[in-house]
Amino acid sequence: MTLFEKIWNAHRVKSIDENRDVIYIDQHLIHEVTSPQAFDGLRSRGIGIFRKNRILATADHNVPTINQHLPIEEPLSRMQVDTLTKNCNEFGVELYGLGHHHQGIVHVIGPELGITKPGMTIVCGDSHTSTHGAFGNIAFGIGTSQVEQVMATQCLILEKPKTMRINVEGTLQKGVTSKDLVLYIIAKLTAAGGTGYFIEYAGSAIRSLSMEARMTICNMSIEMGARGGMIAPDETTFAYIKGRKFAPVGQAWEDALSYWKTLYSDENAVFDAEYTYDAEDIQPMVTYGTNPGMGIGIDDVITIDSNSDSNKKSLSYMGLANGASMKGLAIQNVFIGSCTNSRIEDLRQVADFVAGKQKAAHVKVYIVPGSVMVSEQAKAEGLDKIFEAAGFELRQPGCSACLGMNEDKIPAGEYCVSTSNRNFEGRQGQGARTILASPLMAAAAAIEGKIVDVRNYLN
Repeated sequence: MTLFEKIWNAHRVKSIDENRDVIYIDQHLIHEVTSPQAFDGLRSRGIGIFRKNRILATADHNVPTINQHLPIEEPLSRMQVDTLTKNCNEFGVELYGLGHHHQGIVHVIGPELGITKPGMTIVCGDSHTSTHGAFGNIAFGIGTSQVEQVMATQCLILEKPKTMRINVEGTLQKGVTSKDLVLYIIAKLTAAGGTGYFIEYAGSAIRSLSMEARMTICNMSIEMGARGGMIAPDETTFAYIKGRKFAPVGQAWEDALSYWKTLYSDENAVFDAEYTYDAEDIQPMVTYGTNPGMGIGIDDVITIDSNSDSNKKSLSYMGLANGASMKGLAIQNVFIGSCTNSRIEDLRQVADFVAGKQKAAHVKVYIVPGSVMVSEQAKAEGLDKIFEAAGFELRQPGCSACLGMNEDKIPAGEYCVSTSNRNFEGRQGQGARTILASPLMAAAAAIEGKIVDVRNYLN
């Protein structure tokens, strides 16, 4: 069996028909945006939450990233965060709200607290729940009606997806990161290339990555249309989990470890689709369009089908031309954050690069940690001082400028080099032009005030 099939079968409560199963959910994560209607549904039915110890809430999407000790100014954001607090109090759900030392982006706090472990099924009303698949589990986003369904039954009726394996072999060039790797794959397969599949990433290049780098890859699986992404757990996984707040200890750790070591795709497992790529072929990547599949290596030029109205519309929105290079494009904003790239390794990487340098005068730079724990760790290591000296603004945890649901928006017509996961029209604010890139590429753009090849700056 594949890794996916092993976990799916272990969580099957019963089969509905040939294509649909009732699947038990181990962990349910919620936030302020997709949970209010689900709580209202429980009230209207006169029922409670089936297993409260399997649900955890945090506030992340709508929260401001400055002055979090003050009431939220934006009315809709304030209402959603306040509603989450009231709902959690009423239904007895654990909440890591603003001011809590574990608050943060839902897909950052799960792993860093040891809640995310191999072999689990994990859901959240957020498409980037696929992040947790980096630990060797089935993790995916669900709709609001399904949020209610899990609250009420701890199960979901699901259609079993097809399986795909993507192998990446070899060694990444210096200056090429896991963000470049996944943007390269999406550019190859397109933003719809994974539709209907659950993807397993494998190969020597994948195994060499840290857990935080693996999370970046699984996070963006959804951007190629996949249901989710996963990586088989190994010694890197086990070392990351051990000692975290909710990790098992003593005999429970030994028992868990014995099970986790069985979680891999058998040698003779058959996938519905399979692709293999050479890590040495991957350059630092940037996107030029309005979906994550519209990406190119920094040495390449924009190449679109000029007969496609949607492609032409995308380039028009971005103010770019077919056949042009992205090198030298002047930018006005840099955002380093989101559930894709806001962990301590991302911040360390940026700090190492910008130490002793100064941002371009015309560029605004936000660095938004993924959690309070990441923020505190960054300050303990003195990264905040490096950012301050470089002219970067280190803000408080939240989803921030990844999406236009809070106060951190990019002005219309301006370019933002962003470490987030989506570059849709208006994603970062009405009329904003988003260029997806790695933290290293974003840091280099901040210093130079334009798109550059970060490899030219590395010894």
